[in-house]
Amino acid sequence: MARPLAGVIDLDGGKSTPLARQLYEQLRSAIADGRLPQGDRLPASRMLARQLDISRNTVSAAIDQLAAEGYLDVARGRRPAIAAGFVRLPVVPVAHGQPAAPARPRLSRWARRIGQSDWPFRYEGIPRPFAPGLADAREFPHDLWARCLRRAARNSHPRRRRGHNRLALQEALARHLVEHRGVRTEPRQIIVTPSAQAAIELIARVTLDAGDIAWLESPGYGGARVALEAAGAEVVGMPLDRSGLVLAKRKERPRLIFVTPSHQYPTGRLMPIDRRLELLRFARIIGAALIEDDYDGEFHYDGQPVASLQGLDGTGRVFYVGTFSKAMVADIRVGYTVVPESLVETFEIAQRHTGQLVSETLQDALAEFMDDGAYAAHIRRMTRLYRARRDRMVQAVAAETRDAFVVEPPAGGMQLVARCRLRQDDRRLCARLAEAGVTARPLSSHYIGPAAERGLFLGFAAWTEKEIDIGARIIGRVCGR
Repeated sequence: MARPLAGVIDLDGGKSTPLARQLYEQLRSAIADGRLPQGDRLPASRMLARQLDISRNTVSAAIDQLAAEGYLDVARGRRPAIAAGFVRLPVVPVAHGQPAAPARPRLSRWARRIGQSDWPFRYEGIPRPFAPGLADAREFPHDLWARCLRRAARNSHPRRRRGHNRLALQEALARHLVEHRGVRTEPRQIIVTPSAQAAIELIARVTLDAGDIAWLESPGYGGARVALEAAGAEVVGMPLDRSGLVLAKRKERPRLIFVTPSHQYPTGRLMPIDRRLELLRFARIIGAALIEDDYDGEFHYDGQPVASLQGLDGTGRVFYVGTFSKAMVADIRVGYTVVPESLVETFEIAQRHTGQLVSETLQDALAEFMDDGAYAAHIRRMTRLYRARRDRMVQAVAAETRDAFVVEPPAGGMQLVARCRLRQDDRRLCARLAEAGVTARPLSSHYIGPAAERGLFLGFAAWTEKEIDIGARIIGRVCGR
């Protein structure tokens, strides 16, 4: 064995990878594929270092790592031996000159289905006008928020833990939701999650069994559809009228109903009080639960906001979902859900089992941001700003597109729909806009089944009036081609 590792080890000192790592990886590969048979011994570390022209410490580091992982047996005074009983990976024959195809685990039906879904919409690089659902990070009080984060991190201590949902944030949120959104809740009913999407998924896991029927507005929120289908539900798209979900002449008995009554997603329409009461009566009669997604309900521009669906419910069947990412900035993806009192312990256990947990430091920082009045002050300021941007968007799109679209100013929220007057391919139109530098989502992609309307889903909150004017001109130019 003058050269026992010839053709096995080929170290390159010019690479950025350390020599010890190269030696370890090449020996491991040779052992795993059988080029170094079980029971064979390697040269002593001193001899191997001399043969490879490297230091003995480099060899020892590689040998020690392989021994720790079970590839080698080492004993004092004896040369390292290839471990006996080592289970090798099967060698798949590959045609000469052809690279080995990477193995791909079998996908579930759900994974195959979401691969064909339009949601989530994929954007590359920096967000551009008019990406929906984005707050204006340029107007956020970052310095104040940073101070809250620093204090929370400095004051964090294991003995202060009171479960995964911080009481300080639960209390601050409860005060805000009771006063501003008409929600009925005690602090302990608030489950804090990594996002609103996580809250929806958690509710679906707890309330649905495979094969249960779930209703979703159509057009509606694609993320809810993904969460409901992941729980095994049969999702049925429900048609809308100007008041929201149409309940008349429905024979199904859904287990769960998902709605966005404050600003219907994506149309922005407000569900009036009579339709809300009708929906609650219907759910009570058939024994269904409801998810009320109040994703951007903090921003209301015309008249007084209608009380939350959850606040009107006296039977404990409405799950209220909210998020900080819309009211603050997108990077703060903390969401929450208000659950019925009887299900608090169940949700706390489910939250832990599914890992839907939020950093305690982040929760404490949010609690301070709310208790100091910064949260409410920021919402008041941004409401005035976003109202002006909504009005500018409606005017600019109408002026630049020569009435090619019907644009209804939403009563609140952060985005609007420009409906096509002429039936056209809104997906193709969005692709052309993307090439011209404007982001828009096709209205048709929000439907379950055939789309009843075509149009553009446009965000206005994150963009200045100058950016809105420029973007509207681009829309007009592309539509005029």
